[in-house]
Amino acid sequence: MLTRKQLDLLDFINKRVARDGVPPSFDEMKVALDLRSKSGIHRLVTALEERGFIRRLAHRARAIEIVKLPDSMSPKLTFVPRLIDGDVPDRRPANAQPIEGVHASELPLMGRIAAGIPIEAINDPAPTIAVPGQMLSGSAKHYALEVKGDSMIDAGINDGDVVVIRETTQAENGDIVVAQVEGYEATLKRFRRKDGMIVLEAANEAFESRVLPAGSVNVQGKLVGLIRTY
Repeated sequence: MLTRKQLDLLDFINKRVARDGVPPSFDEMKVALDLRSKSGIHRLVTALEERGFIRRLAHRARAIEIVKLPDSMSPKLTFVPRLIDGDVPDRRPANAQPIEGVHASELPLMGRIAAGIPIEAINDPAPTIAVPGQMLSGSAKHYALEVKGDSMIDAGINDGDVVVIRETTQAENGDIVVAQVEGYEATLKRFRRKDGMIVLEAANEAFESRVLPAGSVNVQGKLVGLIRTY
């Protein structure tokens, strides 16, 4: 049997994974459960793992996978393993090629994107990658990028992962975006506006967030999916 705090944390993680496709950071868990320190969250996470409700992925800081939910939890909280912000199964993005017999599409793998110190982002398109159709939203264009670096590991994004990006120039606070900085370099970060500036937030305590003038940052896309190879 789980305690109320353990149930609350499991509920919060489940909702965030279903909504965003990635687990919340320990700081976000601490705020959500109104705890004063992250040590309490570590104890709750350990208890949930020992009882078989979650699994922490080895060698991936704070990467959490939900294994099961208690019967007492409402069906609406059931984990759905997809990373999307829209589900339109009968419509494919304009630049996606359907794969016969499989509900998947081929997207261009445009190169590498930095999750660390910004690098030149988009290389010449070369290979393609198969992407589940549930990750693709409507008729918007999508593309894929390989992640280089570990500044987003607390958002569940690791070095070597492939992220699926929906092309857009608009972003809301908290979105994870491809941000072009000063016209030529790009990075994958969480986007926020603050006091007329743009903050590109890392999700790793070892990295500092960058505060930049609004005119020097252009949003090129929003994270809608993630593909990991083990």
